[in-house]
Amino acid sequence: GSGKSTFMNLLGCLDTPTAGNYLLEGSEVSSLSPDERAHIRNQRIGFVFQSFNLLARTSALENVALPLRYSNTPRKKRLKRAEEVLSMVGLSDRADHHPSQLSGGEQQRVAIGRSLVCQPAIILADEPTGALDTRTGIEVMSIFQDLNAQGMTVVIVTHEPEIAAFARRRLMFRDGSLVTDKANGKISDAKSVLADLHKALPDHF
Repeated sequence: GSGKSTFMNLLGCLDTPTAGNYLLEGSEVSSLSPDERAHIRNQRIGFVFQSFNLLARTSALENVALPLRYSNTPRKKRLKRAEEVLSMVGLSDRADHHPSQLSGGEQQRVAIGRSLVCQPAIILADEPTGALDTRTGIEVMSIFQDLNAQGMTVVIVTHEPEIAAFARRRLMFRDGSLVTDKANGKISDAKSVLADLHKALPDHF
């Protein structure tokens, strides 16, 4: 496959590396059995995709709570945690809405909430702004920056330099190999970018 999918599959514990080691929270995960890797995927890694991947006939709250069903969390506890997470992504007032009643940006917020609900060690976001317009994409990056400021590790795969500019560290891959890995000298602040957009185009908001 492409370099991107290989990279995501390795980090997401879907594949094991042909060489080298993968340590997650200090534990070597590359040598685990498929069942053990599945457990880590469910409990320690939050996934966010370009296409949202939400259940259509299910409320935002239930979509967010879904991963907790696999860990046999009691329903009342599941929904309480899902409410907390929806509030973190600014969607408390949309808890009972189905995906078809939500904008693309709101659906991606639900997906981010779902990725957070198990309190993972890392969030893997694959082209998370790919299906969104520019402003909505920046709003999503603002959520990721807030989460990162609170200590969450967020790995974003993107082809867009303006999205990569919001990250603190940039790793560039070509043909499955790491080409560069360096700190981002000038990090874009999503909230400032949104404020500037608002000043430039007030009628669009």
